[in-house]
Amino acid sequence: MITVSLCMMVKNEEEVLARCLDSVKDLVDEINIVDTGSDDRTVEIAKEYTDRVFFFEWTGRFTDARNESFRHATKDYIFYLDADDVILDEDREKFKRLKEGLDPAVDSVSMYYNAGTDEFGNVTLKYRRNRLVKRSKNFQWGGDVHNYLNVYGHIINSDVAITHKKIQHAVGRNLSIYKEKIERGDVFSPRDYFYYGNELRENGHHEKAIESYTKNIEHKEGWIEDKVYACINRADCYRFIEETEKELASLFESLRFSKTPRPEMCSRVGYNFQRKKEYKFAIYWYELATTIEDDSDKWSFTYPAYSTWYPHLQLCVCYYNLSNFEKSYEHNELARSFRPQDERVLFNKELLEKKLGLNQTAEQPQDESSS
Repeated sequence: MITVSLCMMVKNEEEVLARCLDSVKDLVDEINIVDTGSDDRTVEIAKEYTDRVFFFEWTGRFTDARNESFRHATKDYIFYLDADDVILDEDREKFKRLKEGLDPAVDSVSMYYNAGTDEFGNVTLKYRRNRLVKRSKNFQWGGDVHNYLNVYGHIINSDVAITHKKIQHAVGRNLSIYKEKIERGDVFSPRDYFYYGNELRENGHHEKAIESYTKNIEHKEGWIEDKVYACINRADCYRFIEETEKELASLFESLRFSKTPRPEMCSRVGYNFQRKKEYKFAIYWYELATTIEDDSDKWSFTYPAYSTWYPHLQLCVCYYNLSNFEKSYEHNELARSFRPQDERVLFNKELLEKKLGLNQTAEQPQDESSS
């Protein structure tokens, strides 16, 4: 059986570090923790789990600290986590089976990263990452923000998931790193333009985000999947600044790269038509979103809401406005299967049961925009 070194970089993680290590300590053969300048109890907590705690002066680049943590590994494979990650019980069992049966010829194992969950336990964002890598290959981290491992060779996809359980969000931190890159005159890669666009969008700078996404889209190089979501995310920015037709055009442009529709695109097209009260067109796109099967080998972002509860909730409203209360109720029930205690869904359920019982009401059903 292979041996595994856990490698982590941390700073001021006293609130979450023990939770992370408790979920992984018996799965690995070695724990290496590199601290980059904590002034809380992080180091004290780390030493309760391992005597391999190291110190590294922060350089302003996450890649430097991540590569430093890898440097201390001594086992066959390196496994990495952030302090606010955990391995849930089901995935712990999958990890054990993977470790017991892994062919040593494998250079890297990808795992799902469940980067967010809603209040009902539904995964809101997931994607694959090279997570367990062969130490002898000396794979290195790259990128200033949203780092990535430069991995090659024999790579397999596993069904293990790492779950992100962030307590607080460092607002503006990544945006400031990109601004420093601009001030230094660094040349942006297509990937930089995509992630800079994401940071700008998340911080409310929609016009600047549109510019950055467009540079990614128009660049001859870059990952196709980034271009797909650059189009989709740019459309969100157009929606925020009420450029409805540009929003729709950007969504359709995503097809130039994806070739086939994604649920994330379809649901947004549906919402574009829904806002214009073109309900039949909206229904077409929402229903299409619910029929697209998830590709388990896909590496780019997947937002499960856009193929599950969200289009069903919106279909409930669209069918209601077309006075098809049976279909409206049907889709609200499908949304309820994912979000059983959602107040909007429960409101709709009561409203539609009255309608179907021929009790008149002047109220309107609630959709995602009602929250």
